[in-house]
Amino acid sequence: QVQVAESGGGLVQPGGSLRLSCVASGGAFGFNGMAWYRQPTGKGRELVAEITSGGTITYADSVKGRFTISRDKAKNTVYLQMNSLKPEDTAMYYCNANLEIHMLGSRQFWGQGTQVTVSS
Repeated sequence: QVQVAESGGGLVQPGGSLRLSCVASGGAFGFNGMAWYRQPTGKGRELVAEITSGGTITYADSVKGRFTISRDKAKNTVYLQMNSLKPEDTAMYYCNANLEIHMLGSRQFWGQGTQVTVSS
């Protein structure tokens, strides 16, 4: 059973940094891509950053120059380094994994989310 789990959220002051981690585990799978989304309370979910199997990276305009997505292939883990955090970055952050499952093809998996709160 493939599972995706996020970690690394917390409370940080404006201007601070956090690093989120997303691990995919459970069974054999291929990596098509992973993405970070966020959802502020009472608002819709938006794409923050994504990385594909070919290494193509995309960022939302609101986080360009402040956030960095990276991947550790050996650990099936994707990171989101968040610097110069602002109060408007406050949200639940979700990891989405697009994995190739044997006999099933491409499937998307979501984690449970990790809360990031930026406040003084």
